[in-house]
This record gives sequence, structure tokens and C-alpha cells, in this order.
Amino acid sequence: MIAQLLALVMLASPPDSMLVTAAQLKTRIADPRLVLIQIGPKAAYDTAHIAGARFVLFHELAARGPLALELPDPAALDSALETLGISDSSRVVLYWTDEWVSPTTRTFLTLTWFGLGGRVSILDGGLPAWRAVGGAVTKDPPVIVRGSLTPRPRSDVVVDAAFVRAQVDAHQWNIVDARNTEFYTGAKPGTSRELPPRSGHIPGAHSVPFDQMADSAGFFLKPEQVKVLLRTAGVDLAKPIVAYCHIGQQATAVWFAARLAGLDVRLYDGSFQDWAAHADFPLQSP
Repeated sequence: MIAQLLALVMLASPPDSMLVTAAQLKTRIADPRLVLIQIGPKAAYDTAHIAGARFVLFHELAARGPLALELPDPAALDSALETLGISDSSRVVLYWTDEWVSPTTRTFLTLTWFGLGGRVSILDGGLPAWRAVGGAVTKDPPVIVRGSLTPRPRSDVVVDAAFVRAQVDAHQWNIVDARNTEFYTGAKPGTSRELPPRSGHIPGAHSVPFDQMADSAGFFLKPEQVKVLLRTAGVDLAKPIVAYCHIGQQATAVWFAARLAGLDVRLYDGSFQDWAAHADFPLQSP
């Protein structure tokens, strides 16, 4: 009886949380409002995907400009999402293959900024978790009916260089560097357009590498684990957080995990690529 009641609750509950388990997704797979999006290499999608899942390259949902990755014009994003079959009534579930965790969290951030917050979730553990519970996969392409969306861009998702520069002196926000430690310390400077040759980190930033947000199986840390990790890095949880990385992809894993833990967090869109382009912006190395 208890098991039956739990099943009914899962069926009745809309997928409005940030994370959905593979078991929960199985109970909702027939929901006509459900739009599944696979993030990963195209070859992996062509080999196996959940029936009905669409494929998208996460950087195709970004602006085309001097920076490698920034939020796009809302009208352009609206058209791209409608092409994927997303409407105002849709429930979107993102999942990854090939350990593409941060591209998936970047896509989640983009959809949240666009106004789909509360109607978009990530499948915890990605496609491997789906297959582990016996979830079926296919090679067949889906039939997609164009959706109809109303853009509602939010102002509480990203911040810009001027905001972060002010916080270097104001200390009202925690600044979190989500890059691997060798970049934070300056031991490895960038060598390309995405990784500027200036080295070090934004002054006062705390090092919290993005790849610590999920375990080796691809399941996100529990909220209290995230808080412990942040506190250990010196983050004051009484203050809000702004996270950055190389171009604004990896840091979305920290952004997502911090939001999952109920913390107030923003992404510095453009991140170190943008910061390093300002010759008068300071950098620090331990």
C-alpha cells in the first residue's frame, strides 16, 4: 500500500524540482508535456538516446560574439527552443552523456534565465542512471512539433564584469573560482581565445573546482555536502555567491549545486575570458 501511494505521489507531482531521478522520470515518460534534451557528442546521441529526446549543442544556445560563451538575445533563444518543441506548458528534462555535466548545467542556467525556472530539471546521473534502472534507449530520431514560448528573461541569474569588479573592493558577495586549481593558482595560464594568457584569479576569490559538484558516478552532491565544501574553501554562506570559470561553462556546475543547496548565487557570464580582457582589472596569485 505504501509503495502504491508513493507511486501515485510521483505521478501527480510535476517535475518542477531542479533534479529528477531516473526512477521518477520513468513514471513521467509518457507525459505529453515532457521534452527531453540530450547534451553530449552528436555521435553518442545517434548511437543511443531516450525515445523522444532532442539533441542540442549547448553552445548553440549562446550568443555569437567576441566572448566564447554568453547568454544570447532572447528572441534568438526563443526561436531555437521552439524549434526543439518547447512551449510554455512544457516540462523540460536535460540529461548528459560522456560526462558532459557542466554543459548540461550551462543549458539549465540558460533556460532558467529565459524564464523556464521551475519547469526544467536535470536527470541526476545522466543517461547512465537511466540505463541502470532499465530505461530503454533508441537510435530513432524524434518527431518534433514546433513549440510556442513566451520569453521572460530574469535579472537574478547572471552578473557582469562591472558588478564583480565592485565586489573585489566591497566584499559583500563571495567570489568563487570554479576552474581547476592549476588555473586558480596561476601555475597554468591560458593559451587561447577562451583561456587568456593572463594568469591567476580574481582577487579574493575562493577556489571550488567545478568537478567536485558531482560524485564519480555523476550524481550531484547533497545540499549539506555542497555547503561543507564551500565552507571548507572559505566561503561565507551568510553572503551571496558569484561564480566564474574560464568562459562561463564550468562555473554553472557550482551555480547549480549552490542553488540546489538553497544558496543565493549568480554566474559571472563571460567569466575569466572577460575579466582578463580588461587590462586594468587586477589578478592575484597565491
